[in-house]
Amino acid sequence: MPLPLPPLVGAVVAFDLDGTLVETAPDLIGALNVVLAERGLPGLPVAAARVLVGGGARSLVRKGFLAAGGRLDEAEVGGLAARYIEVYRTRIASESRPFPGVEAALDVLAAAGATLAVCTNKRTDLSVALLEALGLSGRFAAVIGADLAPAAKPDPRHFLHAIEAAGGDPAWALMVGDSLADVASAQGAGSPAVVVSFGYTDVPAGDLGADAVIDHFDELPAVAQRLLSALRGGPRSDIAPPSQADA
Repeated sequence: MPLPLPPLVGAVVAFDLDGTLVETAPDLIGALNVVLAERGLPGLPVAAARVLVGGGARSLVRKGFLAAGGRLDEAEVGGLAARYIEVYRTRIASESRPFPGVEAALDVLAAAGATLAVCTNKRTDLSVALLEALGLSGRFAAVIGADLAPAAKPDPRHFLHAIEAAGGDPAWALMVGDSLADVASAQGAGSPAVVVSFGYTDVPAGDLGADAVIDHFDELPAVAQRLLSALRGGPRSDIAPPSQADA
């Protein structure tokens, strides 16, 4: 008799990057502060500016100048965003680190048969560079930034494109993120969404409309199993939690 397949074979779990998988705010805001200083504006404290992250370089520049009390013509945004990216490349993983429990949770999901993908509004080249610098790139079947998608999150086509690129089916897929854009992109495609409570949003995680909220990545495998199993009419088997050695 053939052995049963792992419970999540065929499922895809897509992840946002900044504020979900990786604490990138120190490097993102650090690069922004260089651009602000070049325009004679004060830098922003990382703790307060974390909520500005998540919409891409142009959005961060716009929000950053406003928060610093600067005036910004829309015609300047492109050039300033390009300068910001230039600075950010030089420090892409200087202080950025995966959130606690990320690697163990990815290991458990992969062992259960799930295919993993990244669906982020960050540019794809920057996303790949960050994941490579942190030793995470080999864990993902696809990394889809806004530049590779038909439209950026919250448009559901971004999520759908990421799932397709990973070889999956949105009928058995899950989004893990930290913002309303993540939730809207997945649910617009008919898929469930999980949000982390520690990400980059000024809206409380519990108010984002996700199917579940987690406070630590240790919780994700069981939550993913529950939500994905529900899409297939019930649980097929349990996912083993991370061992103490993995945590």
